[in-house]
Amino acid sequence: EVIINYRHGLPVITLTLPTRRERCQFTVKPVVTTVGAFLQDVQKEDKGIERAEVFATDGSKVSDATLMEVLLMNDFKLVINNTAYSVSPPVKDKLSSEHATEMEDIKSLVHRLFVALHLEDHQIRKERELLQKLDHLKGELLPLEQMKARIMDSADAKTSRLLWVGLALMSTQGGALAWLTWWVYSWDIMEPVTYFITYGSAMAFYAYFILTKQDYIYPHAKDRQFLHYFYRKSKKQRFNVEQYNKLKDDLAEAEESLRRLRQPLHLRLPIQEISDKD
Repeated sequence: EVIINYRHGLPVITLTLPTRRERCQFTVKPVVTTVGAFLQDVQKEDKGIERAEVFATDGSKVSDATLMEVLLMNDFKLVINNTAYSVSPPVKDKLSSEHATEMEDIKSLVHRLFVALHLEDHQIRKERELLQKLDHLKGELLPLEQMKARIMDSADAKTSRLLWVGLALMSTQGGALAWLTWWVYSWDIMEPVTYFITYGSAMAFYAYFILTKQDYIYPHAKDRQFLHYFYRKSKKQRFNVEQYNKLKDDLAEAEESLRRLRQPLHLRLPIQEISDKD
């Protein structure tokens, strides 16, 4: 037989252990203790218990995550090994509305006191963790930043050379057309040539739009060529762009978290704490 009594407001469950056939009492905290924790305590008390489960009156198994407070509201079956016990918890006297309100006020007051006493320590500890994380991220980013700077300088130099080569080719083309027009042939002969050159340039710009889905705007074209050289150089030097971007995102997130955390810290911390961190 399983008996449940209330002592000092806490339920005491008395049952017979199968191995030694002796009665044992288990005091549970219904608000925080779960069914799984209660069954584990029973099995720890008697190593001969191989099976310990709780079932509702309709035969459905009660989850181990269910609080004992919920379980003790209704009748249930406790199965230990092959023995099933029908348990009928006693009806607990309900608190009056005024007493219940007072208990809620006390709980709220205890919670506020706990927050007031431990929030500052928690913020200081969290700030130190963020500072350590920032130092670690900056240490990992330092060699990547140096490598990225070298790659960017190389890509920028190649892009600038490409722009100057384009200007030189355009100047050469203009000079050649002028030479053919005034010294070799006449404008009547060169006019169709210049037309087809212009038409070919328009076709080239249209092909650029089809391939890139962008208009041929000089700053955009320059940036696109810069990225092409940058990623090609990164691949040759084994520079992991994805890892670098992830570290930068983590660094920005940590800095933002530290900025939000330090706003209440400077309002709540003693002067010596702020001075140490500054």
